[in-house]
Amino acid sequence: MTTAAGKRIRGRTASLNRFGAGTQAAFHIALGLFALLCIVPFLFVIIISFTSEESIRQIGYSFRPLSWSTQAYQYTFRLGDQLWRSYFNSFLITAVGTALSVLITFLYAYPLFRKDYSRRNFFNFLSFFTMIFGGGLVPTFVICKSVLGLSDNYAALIVPMLFSPFNVIIMRTFFQTSVPMELIEAATIDGSGEYRTLFRIVFPIVTPGIATISLLVALGYWNEWFLSLLYINKNMNIIPLQYLLMRMQRNADFLAKNSAMIGADASRAAAQLPSQTLKMALVVFIVVPIACAYPFFQRYVVAGLTVGSVKG
Repeated sequence: MTTAAGKRIRGRTASLNRFGAGTQAAFHIALGLFALLCIVPFLFVIIISFTSEESIRQIGYSFRPLSWSTQAYQYTFRLGDQLWRSYFNSFLITAVGTALSVLITFLYAYPLFRKDYSRRNFFNFLSFFTMIFGGGLVPTFVICKSVLGLSDNYAALIVPMLFSPFNVIIMRTFFQTSVPMELIEAATIDGSGEYRTLFRIVFPIVTPGIATISLLVALGYWNEWFLSLLYINKNMNIIPLQYLLMRMQRNADFLAKNSAMIGADASRAAAQLPSQTLKMALVVFIVVPIACAYPFFQRYVVAGLTVGSVKG
């Protein structure tokens, strides 16, 4: 009787969790439309970047422009070696900054997860307090430039973003939901030291969480240009791609707005600048590398989001 009742309950539960063909088709259509909504804007940006300025002036932005042009990309490639040097700088800053930031976050969040650490409440409060109350731009600038000497070097573009209390909270929560304290206690009984337990036992378990944090940090470093504006004044060889393209766009906008005051020849040259399509071409230059890197993180991000809902 018990077995039969159990089978009936399991069968009823399975029927409740099973969707019909029509419902599944509706879900597939809804998800397909949502994916299309995510992809279409970027495709639209690519189309506009290859649109001629004359077409934009006549009909505006359109999926079917009157004429095509590569003028925006030609204008960008005139930067020559500076463009590829800035690309290299962006990759270098992103790689080094992400590695150091994730390491600091990992080492800071682990003690906060350990209930046997006596000062965990103090450091929890310290990280949370700095997330709510920041020092402000002016004190940060004075400390970084005058005290730490972060000016016209790679450290000025990496160090200010190394620590994020928000990432610490995410990593600590991931420790709490995926690493049982019994596993650490068993490793300690077997004679494993703290660092060996951390890197040989805990680290493989929290790999999805580390990948998730790495993606967030990498996006922050890759899109950062404000630090270059603050701390890079003379050494233009170390500026990242985003700051270079922002300066180029700013110069093009300045020429377009002030063409009437800079002479006839300069005015004609300014009128030929791809001011509108250049913005979209710069978006393509910035987005494509990080979009190509995202698939390598995707499976870890999905695992990190679902780890708390699956019990072994």
